[in-house]
Amino acid sequence: METKLFDSELRVMDILWNEGDTPAKDLAAALLAQVGWSKTTTYTVIKKCLEKGAIKRSEPGFVCHAVLTRENVRQAETAELINKLYDGSADQLIASLLGRKHLSQQEIHHLRQIVQRTE
Repeated sequence: METKLFDSELRVMDILWNEGDTPAKDLAAALLAQVGWSKTTTYTVIKKCLEKGAIKRSEPGFVCHAVLTRENVRQAETAELINKLYDGSADQLIASLLGRKHLSQQEIHHLRQIVQRTE
């Protein structure tokens, strides 16, 4: 994924990932309740997501469908973070994360499994 999604667009995507296909009017109602967006604001953000190819629209009812998966976006955002702040070094990111938090035995075990799968 080369599409950069901004925080506002990620709010729309998050609803679609959690709820599945959703009419635009329901997205507007949800975002009004969550963050106080007007209907116009929500529709503007939906339009940006459509233009970027992050979602598609179907009729009847202006139903929005997520094209990008949560995992697509996570991978792209993680790659950007690693490149921007860690000079492309994933191990420096992991060291930074581990240095800030005491991990439980379960978390350590899970991390070991992940590392073993990538070897």
